[in-house]
Amino acid sequence: MSLELISQNKAFGGWLKRYRHTSSTLNCDMVFAVYLPPQAEEQAVPFLYWLSGLTCSDENFSQKAGAFRKAAELGLAIICPDTSPRGTDFDGEHSSYDFGSGAGFYINATQAPWNQHYQMYSYVSDELPALVEEVFPFNGKRSISGHSMGGHGALICALKNPDRYQSVSAFSPITNPMECPWGEKAFTGYLGDNRQDWQQWDTCFLIRRSKQKLPMLVDQGTDDNFLSEQLKPEALTHACTNAEYPMQLRMQPGYDHSYFFISSFIDDHLKFHAGHLAD
Repeated sequence: MSLELISQNKAFGGWLKRYRHTSSTLNCDMVFAVYLPPQAEEQAVPFLYWLSGLTCSDENFSQKAGAFRKAAELGLAIICPDTSPRGTDFDGEHSSYDFGSGAGFYINATQAPWNQHYQMYSYVSDELPALVEEVFPFNGKRSISGHSMGGHGALICALKNPDRYQSVSAFSPITNPMECPWGEKAFTGYLGDNRQDWQQWDTCFLIRRSKQKLPMLVDQGTDDNFLSEQLKPEALTHACTNAEYPMQLRMQPGYDHSYFFISSFIDDHLKFHAGHLAD
């Protein structure tokens, strides 16, 4: 599969590179970013996949998270995919921020016309890793993280594939999408009205049925505008407690939903993953 280099910028001794490629899973061209730490010039390195939230692209994390200094220190590559297919033009695809363009929810759509392109789970779990792990110096160990919708994506990817990842973390994740407005809207549109079909894409449901437990770190700001209606960290705590799943939830006083929050604690998450990737 050919990659088209769009841009590259040196940062903290490593390189941030953006590429375009044709995705057979999504049936469109896609863009992703990869940060290669300086160690990647000499040896294979572990990969951290970062999944961004609603309205974002691959660029939000790269430009706002402030992650590359610590990633360079730790020798950690970071892969940033986009949040939805691009270049399609379905009716209503661009009319709201929480469905369609920029809002793929990291699930595989079953409803027409979305099922023609919106297969983001398969893209971030299978196609993109197969591509980047062959092209770039990958040492065989990977972890995953994300924010908001991307936190939901990171958690379900890890829970559905516990043998694939060493650890998982999230900032302000949508923990129980079956029971919040964002999730109900997206799941109805992409999956249909049968709520049983939604269960495989809900973190709380997956935790209750998990046989294998990964190290999990979650940060949530107490002043997040979406805290009670959309994110529901108490639902995640309840599910983990009942399943005896060893999740660490840190409620951070005064922090909101923005990248100011992410940039304040991203170093903690990178060190968390680096420790498990070194095991």
